[in-house]
Amino acid sequence: MKKLGFLLLFALLIFSNCKTEEKESTQENSKTIVSSNAYNDLVQLFKDWRSFEHPPTLDGAPDYTKPTFSKRWPEFQDLQQQLVAIDTASWPVAQQVDWMLVWAEMNGYDFNHRVLKPWERDPAFYKSVWTYKSDVPAHEGPTHHATTELWTYEFPLTQKESDRLIQDLKVIPSLNKQAQQNLTGNAKDLWIAGIRDIKNQSTVLKTVLYQQGVRQNDSLVAGIMKAVASTDALVVWLEDQAKTKTGPSGIGKENYTWYLQNVHLVPLTWEDEVMLLKRELARAWASLKLEEHRNRDLPELVAAASPEAYDSMADAAARSLMDFLDQQDFVTVKPYFEPALREHLGSYIPEEKRNFFWIATHYDPRPLYSHFYHWFELARMEYEPHPSPIRREPLLYNIFDSRNEGTATAVEEMFMDAGLYDDTPRTGEIVYIMIAQRAARGLGSLYAHANEMTMEEAGGIHSEYTPRGWMKTEKELLIFEQHLYLRQPGYGTSYITGKYLLENAMADYARIQESRQLPFKTKDFFDTLNSIGNIPMVLGHWEMTGEKQQLAPILNN
Repeated sequence: MKKLGFLLLFALLIFSNCKTEEKESTQENSKTIVSSNAYNDLVQLFKDWRSFEHPPTLDGAPDYTKPTFSKRWPEFQDLQQQLVAIDTASWPVAQQVDWMLVWAEMNGYDFNHRVLKPWERDPAFYKSVWTYKSDVPAHEGPTHHATTELWTYEFPLTQKESDRLIQDLKVIPSLNKQAQQNLTGNAKDLWIAGIRDIKNQSTVLKTVLYQQGVRQNDSLVAGIMKAVASTDALVVWLEDQAKTKTGPSGIGKENYTWYLQNVHLVPLTWEDEVMLLKRELARAWASLKLEEHRNRDLPELVAAASPEAYDSMADAAARSLMDFLDQQDFVTVKPYFEPALREHLGSYIPEEKRNFFWIATHYDPRPLYSHFYHWFELARMEYEPHPSPIRREPLLYNIFDSRNEGTATAVEEMFMDAGLYDDTPRTGEIVYIMIAQRAARGLGSLYAHANEMTMEEAGGIHSEYTPRGWMKTEKELLIFEQHLYLRQPGYGTSYITGKYLLENAMADYARIQESRQLPFKTKDFFDTLNSIGNIPMVLGHWEMTGEKQQLAPILNN
């Protein structure tokens, strides 16, 4: 299991200590692999790899059938060997980081092929219709290659957009038919929870019929109805097959650790993450109680009780956050920051319908808006794309999670520590509640992946260990989150582990500045981090500091 990761990283270490000739031929599996030390060769290989990663089609849908995977496997191995043959010894750190990004993506493909197999084990993989843009670079969790992104359409549709939507919808019946051939797995929790996603797809498709101008478009209506019929048929089949599903859904501790270290480049083991999340859960609870004690003589926060009250609070919160970042020199505030934030301020939700995050937001939106650092990062990808083509687009397989979710979680507490809530000290209580919730849900996901708990039991930790009962008010979020984390190993823990890795990077950066008798400036740290892009936190740490110690568990696994 560890052989592939060792082989590739052994090659990296060798290349880091000796220089080969630029065009040295080697013989491997009867194919000539040409060694190179040219960065442009890595860029070209990356393009070839990304082209390969997009599967061929079968009846108009991406082909995830077993014979096709088997047929294409030698081509994948050839791409791996080409990557290993690239000599990075003379490259600057940033280019070596790019090599490791391609290496991690190829490991992700290998892991999906050997272990995760979402096209075989995970009915939610066949969810085609998405109504919202993700707040991270790509959709969370395994997603097929031909999704219908409804949020990109504006109704009434132009003729061009109508044609695009019709073409999108044509994929769904073919893919749903293929799903019934491919889904041979025995992962009970994944199977049962996935049915919910497919049922919801049918509901969403039907709502499109009520969009302005749709019912007058016969071709579009026909496409929607075919997609609905095939989705409903898939649900019936899934429900019938569910009666036979008895197996575990977690990937096991050893696989989980391999995936963390070789794909998401998180230098931790399953056991490390359990310890870290237990520590953060205890720290968050203890800090919350101390914060409540400090604030005991202050009035309680009052939740917005009307749409007008919420809108006023949301506007004031957005202004407060943006002024804080700018005036406190926390980060260079770009012109696109505030518009990106204001698109996501939310709206009033009646008390009985609020989930965890909207309970918090109706008391003070700033903790959640701090987490919306996400939208600054996505806007940056649009307005200031990274010069490296390898970093310009979202990394595959959610490899960005430690960076994006970790940063968004870390800044909630960092902004608080730097004084964002000096005007309303009780808001700090919300920050610790949110940290506890993320630690609890991640801890549950770890036990689920170790097959020591079912998804429902993992949700019990998530619910019971979140302060004030805020995870008990609305069950949909609980199901959504635990299902996602079972589908995508490492994602449920990435909020806390990524926060930890970012704090490590900041500490190292500050230590180096101090050793050089230079001042530590928060703005310089975050501007540098932002400029590096949405890559795993340990690679950002390496590029910012030149330090590789944090990579040791990955390089030596």
